[in-house]
Parts: sequence; structure tokens; C-alpha cells
Amino acid sequence: MKIIPAIDIIDGKCVRLSKGDYSTQKIYSENPVEIAKEFESFGIRFLHLVDLDGAKSKHIVNQKVLESIARETSLHIDFGGGLKARNDIDTAFNSGAKQITLGSIAVQDPEFCLKMVQKYGNDRIILGADCENRKIKTSGWLEESNLDIIDFILQYQEKGISQTICTDISKDGMLKGPSTDLYKEILDKTSVKLTASGGISCIEDVYRMKEIGCSGTIIGKAIYEGKISLQQLQKFIENA
Repeated sequence: MKIIPAIDIIDGKCVRLSKGDYSTQKIYSENPVEIAKEFESFGIRFLHLVDLDGAKSKHIVNQKVLESIARETSLHIDFGGGLKARNDIDTAFNSGAKQITLGSIAVQDPEFCLKMVQKYGNDRIILGADCENRKIKTSGWLEESNLDIIDFILQYQEKGISQTICTDISKDGMLKGPSTDLYKEILDKTSVKLTASGGISCIEDVYRMKEIGCSGTIIGKAIYEGKISLQQLQKFIENA
């Protein structure tokens, strides 16, 4: 299972939110590149980089951060936030992203997303399935749809998507444990490679996500608040 630390960007700074609420932002570093370098020094190979300004603005805002991390580390970067048009996606890949996550646009314009899957391949396009009370939310989690999480994933699976990041928004940034039952249901009812995101609070949660069959786990606030150490993650990676 991939260990994937998260760096969320607002105004070029590394921040974390609670339940996706922009008013709760807490700045953890003025220099996201140094944070990424530290992750890499502990054997971490993957990074989930989110442009929160972009998610709100509906176009990429913090591509310079992406460029800098890609240039100064060898991390495999999955980038999301503000990817609403082809030029944004091209910008993300040209700036160093190895994969991108399509969330809001996957709800608003499925035809466009499928064209991007055909162009870049399903190994480079990840479906962002962010939900609250099982309903998919979009636009930086500010807007709710009527789409059920399972139905949403199945629709895209049938059309070629093979990888999904699922975030239960009610758990995100709360450090109270992940939505294990929801992830089990996704794994049971779909065949996608699932990366679990939201609520990871301790190293035991990480092992639990591996146990139920997740292909990756995104970890954010638990690292920044010292609930999970980079040494613990390094040990997990080495043992795997």
C-alpha cells in the first residue's frame, strides 16, 4: 500500500483545513518544498498535492509550488485542485505532476473527463470521489450533488477509470479515524484501486487501511500534528 502524505496549498503555503472549511485553515509551513524534501528523506515516494486556491477559483493557482516540488524532489506527485479545463490539465502535467485527480469536473462534465482519460490513460487520471453523507461534493467541497458515492464510482469504472481517491469530508482533518466501513463497501462493490483519504489519526489506522485492501492511504494532519511520525511511516514502507 502506498503511503501518500498530503500537502494542501493556500497562498503558496502548506495548510490544513477541518472538514474542508476554508475558515479553519491552519498554516504549517511557509515553504511546502522543504516539507516535501523532508518526506522524501524518510523514504516516502508519493505526494498528494492539492491547490485549494485552485479548487475555489476553478483554475490552477499554485502551479509554481508544483513546479518547485517536482524540480527539487523525485516524488511521484498526484495533483488536484482547479483542473477544470484542458489547459489546466496540460499545465499540471507540464509542471511535473505524474498523475492528476479530477473531482468537481467529473461531476460537472463527465464527457470531458472521459476524453482526458482517453488522452492521458487511466494510469495518469484519478477519480476524486469526495463525499459527505454519501453524497459527492464539488468546488472545494462547497457544493453538494445528488450523486451517491458508489453509483458515482461505478459509472466511471464502467468507462475506464481504474483509480479513485475517496475522502469522507466529515472525517477530514478531524483526527478521529477514517471511514473504514465506507471504504470496505467501495472495495466490495467496485473493482477500482482505492486510495483512502480523511481521518487518519494514528499508525494503527494506516495498517487498518492496508488490511482492508486499500492501494494507498493519504495522510495529512496526523503528520503535521505529530500523531504519526515520519519514522513510523518509514518503518511501514520498509516492512512492506
